[in-house]
Amino acid sequence: MNVHFILFVRPAPELPIVERRNWLIHQHYIRKDYETCKVIIKEQLQETNGMCEYAIYVQALILRLEGKIQQSLELFQSCAILNPSSTDNLKQVARSLFLLGKHKAAIEFYHEAARLNEKDWEISHNLGMCYFFIKDFKKEHLNIALQINKHDKTFMMLGKVHLLAGETDKAIDVYKRALGKYQKAFEHLGNALTFDPNNYKAILAAGSMMQTHGDFDVAMNKYRVAACAVPESPPLWNNIGMCFFGKKKYVAAISCLKRAHYLSPFDWKVLYNLGLVHLTMQQYASAFHFLSAAINLNPRMGELYMLLAVALTNLEDVDNATRAYEQAVTLDQSNPLVNLNFAIFLYNHGNKKGALDQYQEMERKVNLLRDGSSNFEFDSELMDMAQKMGAALQVTESLVWTKPGKDSKSKPSSAPSTKTPGAPLGTNQALGQAMSSAASYNKNIHLNIHIHPSIIYTPLNPH
Repeated sequence: MNVHFILFVRPAPELPIVERRNWLIHQHYIRKDYETCKVIIKEQLQETNGMCEYAIYVQALILRLEGKIQQSLELFQSCAILNPSSTDNLKQVARSLFLLGKHKAAIEFYHEAARLNEKDWEISHNLGMCYFFIKDFKKEHLNIALQINKHDKTFMMLGKVHLLAGETDKAIDVYKRALGKYQKAFEHLGNALTFDPNNYKAILAAGSMMQTHGDFDVAMNKYRVAACAVPESPPLWNNIGMCFFGKKKYVAAISCLKRAHYLSPFDWKVLYNLGLVHLTMQQYASAFHFLSAAINLNPRMGELYMLLAVALTNLEDVDNATRAYEQAVTLDQSNPLVNLNFAIFLYNHGNKKGALDQYQEMERKVNLLRDGSSNFEFDSELMDMAQKMGAALQVTESLVWTKPGKDSKSKPSSAPSTKTPGAPLGTNQALGQAMSSAASYNKNIHLNIHIHPSIIYTPLNPH
């Protein structure tokens, strides 16, 4: 007796039409093939009558990368309507509002996201940032963020809040805690490289720390090893470029930075560095081009507007240079060099009263920084410049600057050992200490720019 078995093969389940192309959208997005990604998104939204949450979400991310913040906000709001229980959707709405300068509205959305996820470092940190920008110096959210993740950005922001609240001792304690974490991080990186000497992430991080202390040759040796593993890494080429910049090899620096820019065209820190190097080489039109692009991507950083003002000054566009300086001093809350450069600019153009106002604001920031650190020290060249400015304004008797000793010499403008303070550079904080200077056309007082270049030590988060 023959027994026949009938084999039933169950067909593979089809993905719902709403999610059918999500994997393909994701693949093109992470490859940064945004044009193809947008075409697929359009097809997906047509098929789903605009109801595909993921397609809308990625389209909003791309619009934000293109600088279309308002349009990206509207799409993220659509995502939040489609899926109101998603923390990511609420965070992205809040982030877009923050970028548009609508900090109070951003706070509401971050609080709503926090109710859905209380253990999210990003939410707590950004809440602290939003309150900072509306001059409400709350510390609770930053302290919660540090309990979740000991991130250097949060330490820096909390220290700044304590300083502005007049709590100098607490600010010092915060900075000491941050320094301890930095040293431990370097030790852990050393241990990691002992077990896996070819781990490019650890190599890149260690190299950036060495670069911080001006050990450019040692850092370059590390980067050579990393280049074998990740030859197309934008952070790697950015850091190599800034090593060359620290060594005053400016043509090589521009070559490496342009490669980083080619690999990551929407990274404002690379554009910032390109503008900085071109300013150093007195190529002001090129500097203006790169700095304008950086401002389009990061419109809330005062130092960018200051550099743009320097380029415009040297291009003899006084009106726009004035506007750029006004924006710089409005945005920057801590760097006295912004006010010093503006004071020199105003003095050079006959506005002594405006120059005096900026000089006094610079002194206020200097005193605040000195109160916050016993090791606070300015570059001797900058002290000399401030003294000349004070003498020109006839306020030398009230100078807050310590006059250099007889043996003190003006440091070269790219010296890595300068200790001029600098604000954090966005998501990946600036680690470098190499400086640059650019001079105005006025022969009486020269305009000096000393700022931190941006050294990237982790890849950017596409969100």
